[in-house]
Amino acid sequence: MAYTANVLRVMIVSPSDTAEARDAVESAIHDWSEASGRRNQVALQPWRWESSSVPLLGGHPQSLINSQGVDDSDIVFAIFGSRLGSPTPDAVSGTVEEIERATDQGKPVHVYFSDGPLPNDVDTEQLEGLREFKKELQDRGLLGTFSNVSQLTHEVWRAIEHDIEKLALDVPVLNRSNRGVKFQVQPRQERELKDTDAKGKARYRTRRWVEVTNVGDEDAQEVTFKPASENAAMMVMSRDEPTVVHAGQMRTVNIEFMMGASDDDRFLIEWVENGERKDAAFHIE
Repeated sequence: MAYTANVLRVMIVSPSDTAEARDAVESAIHDWSEASGRRNQVALQPWRWESSSVPLLGGHPQSLINSQGVDDSDIVFAIFGSRLGSPTPDAVSGTVEEIERATDQGKPVHVYFSDGPLPNDVDTEQLEGLREFKKELQDRGLLGTFSNVSQLTHEVWRAIEHDIEKLALDVPVLNRSNRGVKFQVQPRQERELKDTDAKGKARYRTRRWVEVTNVGDEDAQEVTFKPASENAAMMVMSRDEPTVVHAGQMRTVNIEFMMGASDDDRFLIEWVENGERKDAAFHIE
């Protein structure tokens, strides 16, 4: 099923000796989008120069990669094995130039160094240059390491989750279908510690809430949240007075379920739009 999403380009940069790691990063990006994209309303688009760049004359290859890749990317992952890379007119290597350019533009840049076994035919000059660059970067931020592609995949997921939270993207609005007020309702729950019994054994409870997002392009006025039926086994903990949910804004509403079944446990939203009272009910169980 289609969904509205912010599309972020994620550039993967590295010297030529990290083909397997590059593939792992790309797979991790695709896997994150499949697993978490809909929930976060984010779609990630991997970008690698060898598969995504457009052949074009009119400048040094690195400058074209910079303009097509770095400048249009939102997040950058840089991977190093045992090589620093080939020099360019402006930097000690193409990968270094891409890192510096992305950093200067204020993009999130995640750099990982392999701490696995070195190849038998390692280029000692390249290795020395890489170690010097790593030492320089250590004074400028936090660096990552990986021993295998499985660990690298895990690190990429962690970095993506961090970036999505920090970017605080607006809820995307689809102009044609989201005119006016349009609510999306997503139930959430988590298990949390309640207390301990006389024997010191932990007892837990389930905290439940609903995320209500106005994905339309109009503010919803005089908004209230409540069960759709007076006989519902659901309790809605919200302020009694009406509120405003602006276009693109999300509100969190705590709920609880009481013992017993009900014929109607829907979550009801009532609001005023252009002077007209409206309502919508959502099944959340």
